[in-house]
Amino acid sequence: MTDFSRRGFVAGVGAVLSTPALAQIDAVNADHTTETEHDVSGSIRHNTSSFRALDWRPYFKDLSKGAILVDISSRALHYWAQNEEIYKLYPTSVPLTDEMTRRGRTTIVQKVDGPSWRPTPSMLKRNPEWPSFIPPGPDNPLGTHALYLSWTYYRIHGTHDTRKIGRRSSNGCIGLYNEHIAELFGMAKVGTQVLLI
Repeated sequence: MTDFSRRGFVAGVGAVLSTPALAQIDAVNADHTTETEHDVSGSIRHNTSSFRALDWRPYFKDLSKGAILVDISSRALHYWAQNEEIYKLYPTSVPLTDEMTRRGRTTIVQKVDGPSWRPTPSMLKRNPEWPSFIPPGPDNPLGTHALYLSWTYYRIHGTHDTRKIGRRSSNGCIGLYNEHIAELFGMAKVGTQVLLI
């Protein structure tokens, strides 16, 4: 049976949920995880994260090619397979600020195993000391796999820095543990619909 404990989930357990398992998720959600983190101004604030199973119907007309919902507030990514037999819920990292956050509908346009990374022009403007290119490997900010979205520069990708998951820590993209992005990469297709809320 899948481990639905808060420790197991936050440590990186993505779960295939069945109807009986939803009651266990609800029980976990009754006990919210509270973490302290620093916002971009340096002040300390508390973040109460709540992971809960969702139904796809309020967000999508159908599950053609599957569907991904990213909830910026709860820092969670939901995936539904086209045949509705697989549902996954993953913790994520989200953009540092609201200005860097994009919301709305998009699709997966490319899948890359072992992505290379180039900072965007706005990243280089903010951080001129950054390298202009990082090849695949342990120093790559995109981790082991990346799902490119139809929006320029936006990705759902892995990260080698696991401290980022569950936090406002990205420059615009949605980050997952490497083991989670590898799993999602195997299920999602080019054309999978994506909604960020």
